[in-house]
Parts: sequence; C-alpha cells; structure tokens
Amino acid sequence: MPDVKHFDPEAVLGSVEELFWRQGVASTGVQDVVTATGVNRSSLYATFGGKRELYVAALRRYADRRSGPVFRRLAEDERGLPAIADFFRALIGARCSGAHARWGCMVTNAHAGPENDDPDVRAVLQEHHDRLRAAMCAALTRARDAGALRPGVVPAASADVLALLAYGVNLRSRAGASPEALGDTVTAVLASLATRPEEIG
Repeated sequence: MPDVKHFDPEAVLGSVEELFWRQGVASTGVQDVVTATGVNRSSLYATFGGKRELYVAALRRYADRRSGPVFRRLAEDERGLPAIADFFRALIGARCSGAHARWGCMVTNAHAGPENDDPDVRAVLQEHHDRLRAAMCAALTRARDAGALRPGVVPAASADVLALLAYGVNLRSRAGASPEALGDTVTAVLASLATRPEEIG
C-alpha cells in the first residue's frame, strides 16, 4: 500500500520558498527545511527529491507566482511609461517595507549566488529575465507609439537597461538602500527616456 501524505506539498513548498528567499540556498540546510515545515526528511525526499530539487522547485514557484503576474500586468498595461513607473514604485515598496522587506528578490539573489552554476537554476533565471525584458519592451513600445519616448530611444535596448535597473533595485534594497534613493535613480533613468517629464506619470 502506498504511503499517504499527511501534509500539503504545495503549502510546504510555499514555506520552503520563503525560507530559501530569506536565507539563501547556501545558508539553508535540510534540517532548516524540516524545522520550518515540520515534515521529516524522508517525506521531503520522497516528495521533492533532495535539497537541490527542492530549491529549483521553490525558485520556479517564486518566478511563476510572484513575478509572473506582475510581468503580465506590465505587458498588458496600455499606459507606457506611467506603467513602468508604477512597476518600479511597487517594486521599491515591496523591497523596502512589509513582510519581505530587505529580502531582495529570490531570482536576483540566485543570479548573484553560487547556485547559478546549476543548469536548471539558470533555465529559470533566463526564463524570468526574458519575461521581464519582454514586459518592459511592450510598455516601451506603447510609449514610443504614443510619442512619449525621445527620438532615437530603441524599446528593445532600453528594455535591457530597465531590466538591469530592476535587478539593481533588488540588490541595493537588500543592502539597505533607502526607498527615496532608489526612487530617485528610477526617476532619473525614466526621465532620460521620456520626451517630457510629465510622460513618466
């Protein structure tokens, strides 16, 4: 007779995601996962595999559930530059206040950590980057079509810049940068793209 799981795998993965996000994969051992979830090692291994597999699943969950909806909203927003400004305002707010303040972004943390040598981790990071860049490019293209971008600004190239800016916000917020300083940087970058300051929103 097969074992009956006495825990919700999805709820456990959610707890593990927060654990890896807060502490980082290198600083988190299997015993930390056992303590945080109340699920014993053998059940964790049977359900998810080892620590590596558990981390990859948690990272993918983060990218899909936390980042994915934000990217979709940005990509579908018709406002152009104001949509990008709102994206960064929300990002700075989430990184500097609330339950996850100063945790950074789990995906950005993975870019900077030794775990990025893992091909499965790299695949998640690349997919996440592609989605972020595509959302930025969609918003910039709408801004260009509305005449809100300066002449010569190329949406695809500027989308790369804004994606890197988002990673920078994530890293600097984790290091203690103030929301005001981060906001000033974002405003300066967006102002360099806009035909007029009021286009930013």
